[in-house]
Amino acid sequence: MKKILSLFILCTMLMVVGCSESIDSSARYVFTEETIISYLEKHPQYSTYVDIVGKVKVSRMSQTTIKQLLSARGNYTVFAPTNEAILLYLEELTEKEIISAPNWEGFYSDRSRDSIYEVIAYNSVIDGGDLLVYEVGALPVTQDAEIPMPNMYDRKLSVHWGDNDDILINNSPIDIKNRDIPAINGVIHAMNRVVAPSNNTMGHLLNTYLEGRKEGFRVAAKLVKAIGMLDELTKVKDEEYENLYLTKQIPDLDVTNGNGGSNYKAWAPEHRYYGFTYFAETDEFWERELQKEVGQIEPEDVMAYLQGKGIYPDAKVNENYQEEDNLLNLFVTYHLLPEKLTTDHLVYHYNEKGYSINLQVPTVAMAEFYTTMGKRRLLKIFESKESNGVYLNRFPELSNGRRGSYHEIGCLPQNEGVLVGTPNMEGDNNIRNGMIYPIDKLLVYDDLTRSNMGQYRIRWDVSAMFPELINNDCRMSELNDEKHKNVAIPPSSIYQYLEDCDVSDDTYFFYWTGRGNGWHNYLGDEFNIQGMSEVTMKLPPVPIRGTYELRFAVQSGGARGMVQFYWGTDKERLAVQGIPLDIRLSPASDPIKLGYQKDTEDDDYNAEIDKAMRNNGFMKGSELYCAGSPGIETMARADNISSRRIIVRQTMDPDETYYIRFKTVLDDPTRQFYMDYLEYAAKEVYDNPETPEDIW
Repeated sequence: MKKILSLFILCTMLMVVGCSESIDSSARYVFTEETIISYLEKHPQYSTYVDIVGKVKVSRMSQTTIKQLLSARGNYTVFAPTNEAILLYLEELTEKEIISAPNWEGFYSDRSRDSIYEVIAYNSVIDGGDLLVYEVGALPVTQDAEIPMPNMYDRKLSVHWGDNDDILINNSPIDIKNRDIPAINGVIHAMNRVVAPSNNTMGHLLNTYLEGRKEGFRVAAKLVKAIGMLDELTKVKDEEYENLYLTKQIPDLDVTNGNGGSNYKAWAPEHRYYGFTYFAETDEFWERELQKEVGQIEPEDVMAYLQGKGIYPDAKVNENYQEEDNLLNLFVTYHLLPEKLTTDHLVYHYNEKGYSINLQVPTVAMAEFYTTMGKRRLLKIFESKESNGVYLNRFPELSNGRRGSYHEIGCLPQNEGVLVGTPNMEGDNNIRNGMIYPIDKLLVYDDLTRSNMGQYRIRWDVSAMFPELINNDCRMSELNDEKHKNVAIPPSSIYQYLEDCDVSDDTYFFYWTGRGNGWHNYLGDEFNIQGMSEVTMKLPPVPIRGTYELRFAVQSGGARGMVQFYWGTDKERLAVQGIPLDIRLSPASDPIKLGYQKDTEDDDYNAEIDKAMRNNGFMKGSELYCAGSPGIETMARADNISSRRIIVRQTMDPDETYYIRFKTVLDDPTRQFYMDYLEYAAKEVYDNPETPEDIW
């Protein structure tokens, strides 16, 4: 988890300057301190950099230079390369034969020289918007995590903490003696190398392994190529959405809040980026398992190995690797997710029991479930204090009694899961659209994994269902300006922004990060949907065939409304599920109807209350997370506005795709439909006579 960003408070008369044509510098010299540019100009070691930013415009639509921008009001973080750093960069370009000599005359055209100017300038500046700069103390502490705010090249820079107080920004070291240099319009970090992250994609990076120019994931690259996924992994940006947004056809929304609240605005995402995560067995693993040199290992060798181990016994075994039910395809696609999960977002942490935003040390068991690429299957990503790392498909024994701690108390070897290794983020490995994590154990969706998933409650934050929210920095953004806190998803008739979610024209669909608001939400965030709404979502798959409850968690009261739920496999003909769900109703508003009473010291009595609530289709909130801001003592289970509603109890099959639709039934467009998290619970979980479902 990244650190919550510290605010660098400037003089109250300072205003934010964006990339506009006109730069207001009227008050620049009122202060005795330096602007970023005036400081750099007084120090000759930055003379080349100052010259470059004087040549580069802030955008192709403007005549203002970056030098002018950094001379004016604002809050800028500048990773300023020294003259020596720029010379070293030119030498690297010469070695790659991009230029003929390590100087500005060595470029083959003015256009290529100008593009390098832009690489140096745009990657060195983060425009912090309203009162936000990144001093060293505000950088994320998770190894190789990304700075939340992108630079002017629209890249998020990764931070690596080395030995002896070294800090690397995309493999470029900050000068230890020249960091956190204050200016009246931001902060300067002297760089001993140019910050120039690769624009390569995962597809391009895997090609370098295929060509033998890199070692470590050559077999993994061959497998992706064999199943025909390389082209998919080169995708970066949805250009159609980009054009609609730039031509103002994607609307921001003005919102009328219900229940007497004030009006506010929500902003559409600027981009629709693609992203990918690949958990890949290393070449060392395959050499050890197959007893072959990596250059001799081919896809058919891997498939024969998998067949010999009885993996995916019902799969097709033929050379048509691109077929979804092919053995090799099933194996490889289970390693791939359609979202870019950085090191600090493999498992999200925020307000779980015992977690400290300041310390950022895992505490209770936390897991997220994602749907893989190819054939849709669940992948569990897990972390706890005791796991000492992030694991895939880990199923430990937990202290999950009513008086327990929800910490790990043991883990059988067969349930240990697959440890996620440290990614290589150096140089060209730091790609634009994805992450490759090394694993040293076979990752498969075998019967044991599926059975374990079916024996545990499966809980997922609603925002985890939609890769677009993760790939476009919407989900749990740590940026606290209104634009990042209030995200508006357009109706599907304008653009299908969320691939697995259909939004009607009369629906106002918002994603709110909830950071710092003290809301009683799991992980802080929520979907808040208004208007005469109708929304249909594709649900994650279940792991095994059986009877499941689908549960809907809600923080009730206030401006909430009432919706009718529909569920089924035919998206156009979903069946009504019970009577309309009134999410204004809560334990606080009608405890008798819910069968609610607060917990006591008598756990037998508490269990009877739980049964009474279940008989009415309700459950208390989870003991896992705080009912409010991180660190408070009241858990959602003890919160009288938090509850879970059992909305579906049906037989479900892992090979079926299920949808859920909710439609407002109140004639009041200001009323809110709200979503926090959903749960699957198999009958073996919710109706187990030997081990009742835990309160967590």
